[in-house]
Amino acid sequence: MLHILSIALLIALLTGCSSTPRPDLARLYAMRTVEYDQPPVILIPGSFGTRLRDPQSGKEVWPGNLGDILFSRYEQLALSIDPVTLDPLPGALEPAGIADQAAGREFYAQIMRTLENFGGYRRSNPGSPTVTGERRYYILAYDWRQDIVQSSRQLDQLVRQVQADYGNPELKVDILAHSMGALVTRYYLRYGTEDVLDNNDFPVNYEGARHVRRAIMVGAPNLGSIAALQHILDGLQVGLQRIPTEVLITFPGAYQLLPHPIRSWLVTVDGRTLDRDLFDIETWRRFQWSVFAPETQQRIASRFDNQAEADAYLDLLERFFAKHIERARRFVWSLTVPAPQMSLQLVVFGGDCILTPARILVEEVKGESLVRLYPQQISHPVDGVDYEQLMLEPGDGSVTKASLLARDALDPSVPRHRWSYFPVDYAVMFCEEHPQLTSNINFQNNLLNILLSRDE
Repeated sequence: MLHILSIALLIALLTGCSSTPRPDLARLYAMRTVEYDQPPVILIPGSFGTRLRDPQSGKEVWPGNLGDILFSRYEQLALSIDPVTLDPLPGALEPAGIADQAAGREFYAQIMRTLENFGGYRRSNPGSPTVTGERRYYILAYDWRQDIVQSSRQLDQLVRQVQADYGNPELKVDILAHSMGALVTRYYLRYGTEDVLDNNDFPVNYEGARHVRRAIMVGAPNLGSIAALQHILDGLQVGLQRIPTEVLITFPGAYQLLPHPIRSWLVTVDGRTLDRDLFDIETWRRFQWSVFAPETQQRIASRFDNQAEADAYLDLLERFFAKHIERARRFVWSLTVPAPQMSLQLVVFGGDCILTPARILVEEVKGESLVRLYPQQISHPVDGVDYEQLMLEPGDGSVTKASLLARDALDPSVPRHRWSYFPVDYAVMFCEEHPQLTSNINFQNNLLNILLSRDE
């Protein structure tokens, strides 16, 4: 028997045949035998998933051309700050469509082709009249730097315009949201256009849920992401450069991706969990992270003509940080406090095959607290401590499976935390990296089956 299997394997290798069949999406979905009013789909990309351009010159700033991707530090992405309100001033950049591909790599291009070629959808612009029997999808091109409350209001505007396009104010849409886009969706479902982040009361009204039939979330950081924390700490690697932390912390949306307080997120080199409040500015000051790091302050100071101007800007950044880290605390809680059951279908897709940072480790080296994201970065490991088990969990490389499912424990037999209400109808897991989740053929197959299935 083993001999026969070996021969079969050798033949497969020599002929280049794959042992894993792929679903035939054309055979499965392209045949339309019954016409009915298919709800329109709104596709919402994740953070960095919308192109940004200068409206004056028309130049694309994010992601820009290949040279930008390789060599730019993208400092022009930084938002200016109102010194009175401590909110971003009206941006000098504007959304300019979805980042379907960049530098020869596809991001959302494949899922758009699948919707069009196999789902029978046509990409539409809001404000254009509908055609009977037409399947449409729209894209929410939002500024991912901004507060997610602002983005949820843009989603509401798009939904209302789609309803107007169809001439039906009661029309329900399907939402397909990736990564941060899923958090925009969840906030919209619960609160519509209301800003509930000014205090600790979160009155769920389900105003957005009234307009949605199905919400499909892909790679959603429902309990936050350690990768997002690492970006704020050390900057975000793009090409050969990093977008520095002093740029990223001007984005209110960046804070709202941080790990939820019910998750343990900080450990020591001897395996102990440190009880520290990530949403308390004093934690950041104590560890000299981000804007409180001496090297960050030196870089900022070097951009000013005199120390007084540098000190004034640093003070503004610290006050901005304090306001938006507190709003982020309220944001993550606003999505998980218990609420009545929603009257829509909620489906989650994500990856669970890649060991993904679930906690950062702080190692004291020569009196300095250094952050470690992966076990191999530890300078002086302690015998007997399983750092892989301690620091990493299955996920998609950016979001752990536990965060995707809004669970504080990976073990599915452990009861859900009482402060993590997440009424998911079902979840589908597969093997893929976070940026490529929507390009996965198995995801696309399941997605079309969900979207095209009629309500019973």
